[in-house]
Amino acid sequence: MSRSDRRRWRSARTISDLGELMALWLEGKIASRPGYQPRYGPDDETAHLVPTLAALCRAGYVTTCSQPGLVGTGADGLWWEQRAAVELVVTDPKLFHRLVDAAYAAGLIVRINDYRPGGGAQEQPVVVTTRDGEAVTAFGGRISRADMAIQWPGLDRDLYLEVSTGTYLSIVAPEYGTAGEWMWVVLDFLTGLRRNDPADPWASSIQPTGPARG
Repeated sequence: MSRSDRRRWRSARTISDLGELMALWLEGKIASRPGYQPRYGPDDETAHLVPTLAALCRAGYVTTCSQPGLVGTGADGLWWEQRAAVELVVTDPKLFHRLVDAAYAAGLIVRINDYRPGGGAQEQPVVVTTRDGEAVTAFGGRISRADMAIQWPGLDRDLYLEVSTGTYLSIVAPEYGTAGEWMWVVLDFLTGLRRNDPADPWASSIQPTGPARG
């Protein structure tokens, strides 16, 4: 990570600051982010998710990992299937309940891992990627202290404390493949990025909820 990027991340003092920087990284306006290979942006397969992910970050949900729903033969010649999925951290209880309620109402899979002092829910991970039917990747599950530090190096001390004691959510489509891409529409309505459009086949009967506010 360059000195200028390192200074930008270290200058963040609030979750809003952190979310804005993560959104800028997703949009290619910052070269590096904490806990990720220096000077690398999001994977090409997630390019179409950038507006959704950036909107989540600016609405108070700092995304940490995501993937689209895909199925097909991999470079190894084996059959790969993956679910649309996103992991994020939220520290505002109102925003937490708003996202969880919307996800459950839509029939999405939710995993909660709460790191607030005194403990909280520590749900088991859910498989999101398989290779010839064998589990390869899972989202959710408890993050160790060591892994938390690796994920958020170089942050302001107080902000790191806030992030490391937040609630981590994994939101996952129940279907494998592109059939689960409707999940991003649900999240777009949550943040206000998408408005109800009868001409849009993805819109269904879901109504916009307006921008999430902290």
